[in-house]
Amino acid sequence: MLSNRLLTALAPAIWGTTYYVTTEYLPPDRPLLAGLLRALPAGVLLVLITRRLPTGDWWWRSLILGALNIGAFLPLLFLAAYRLPGGVAATVGAIQPLFVAGLSAALLGQRMTLRVALAAVAGVAGVSLLVLRANAALDWLGVAAALGGAAVMAAGVVLSKRWPSPAPLPASTGWQLVWGGLLLVPVTLVVEGLPATITARNWAGYAYLGLIGAALSYSLWFRGIRLLKATDVTFLGLLSPVVATLVGWLALGQDLTVLQVLGAVVVLASLVVAQKQVSQKQGGKTDADHGVRGGGSRRQSSGDRSAPARA
Repeated sequence: MLSNRLLTALAPAIWGTTYYVTTEYLPPDRPLLAGLLRALPAGVLLVLITRRLPTGDWWWRSLILGALNIGAFLPLLFLAAYRLPGGVAATVGAIQPLFVAGLSAALLGQRMTLRVALAAVAGVAGVSLLVLRANAALDWLGVAAALGGAAVMAAGVVLSKRWPSPAPLPASTGWQLVWGGLLLVPVTLVVEGLPATITARNWAGYAYLGLIGAALSYSLWFRGIRLLKATDVTFLGLLSPVVATLVGWLALGQDLTVLQVLGAVVVLASLVVAQKQVSQKQGGKTDADHGVRGGGSRRQSSGDRSAPARA
């Protein structure tokens, strides 16, 4: 349904505001601390509200998903951001839909269509027009980190689809945030340490990233994973650089060129093409009607709207 896609799209749209909040509200040169304070307090809050412990296989599955979606993804993301110009990092990361399509074929039984592959390539091209600069330099460690970040995030999306959580969405989201945040604690303390002071403005930024940028957005993201195909969800992630560019133009007075506008149009066109439902001959139903074939995933009923959010 269109409403499910719009709600899911809110997550990457929110993530697109992270750059503005980080540069304007947070202490400089503390990206890992930002990731830690974004994930762990939000996860603890959701766990305390729901008071639900993982059961059965969800103990180790939530740990793996939290490690992929939070604990591994954020350090790789920040390493790429440090080693590469932002445009290069975003362009390399935009290859994630191709990773998801490949993993979905292997683990979920979803066929990779030519339409999806071409839409993924167009998405990379659109993001490069949107954020890539002519003087961008390559650092191969940074490129490897960006590719690794896209790969672990893709694995997190596909495995979240394969392993639907038995718990309500807030609890599932909370536990993934907790596990990922706990994994970030030693990395943050060793690599960055703690700042000497944290101002009220800094705390306001951390509160936004935790409550809106993690608790709300990840809940919407995982809800979408449960209700939509994995490839549909991951293409929506391309909205993040579009929103980041728009916020930079509106709030920071950054220039917006014709090529950037063209890039945004290409990205949005790739989203529309990728989301298009193709009719199946089995009773005239779409892929979404049948759900995911194989791979151990099961269709959620209309009454169970909880998605494997970064649980």
